[in-house]
Amino acid sequence: MNARRPLDVSRYFDIFRNMDSQTVVAALAALAQESRLSVYRLLVRRGPTGFAAGEISTRLGIPGPTLSFHLKELTQAGLVAARKESRYIYYSASFERMNRLLAYLTENCCGLGVACAPACAPNSTSKPRRKSA
Repeated sequence: MNARRPLDVSRYFDIFRNMDSQTVVAALAALAQESRLSVYRLLVRRGPTGFAAGEISTRLGIPGPTLSFHLKELTQAGLVAARKESRYIYYSASFERMNRLLAYLTENCCGLGVACAPACAPNSTSKPRRKSA
């Protein structure tokens, strides 16, 4: 008889419980290129519906073959998902992966002292909007 073994959590999760360091490095490496970062930011702004590859190419002025290479890199890093609809392939940001990456990077923010806790809060880089009269 085969006895079931309990799940070995340490085998599947890093100490931070969300991503291992190799996955984080792969995701950061994929974003460490100007065109890929632009593509990813565009897809994040678009939301879950994403864009067809041709639309991404037009909006960012990236030639098709070059864009294909960058989308492949982002997809392999798990930051972008592709889905086929009719004749088109739509790409969208993987918000789950993005959130896991951010959680990994900020998991222990100021964990060694409480005096810096306000420094861990994200700063808003956008200017306040004026209320229209």
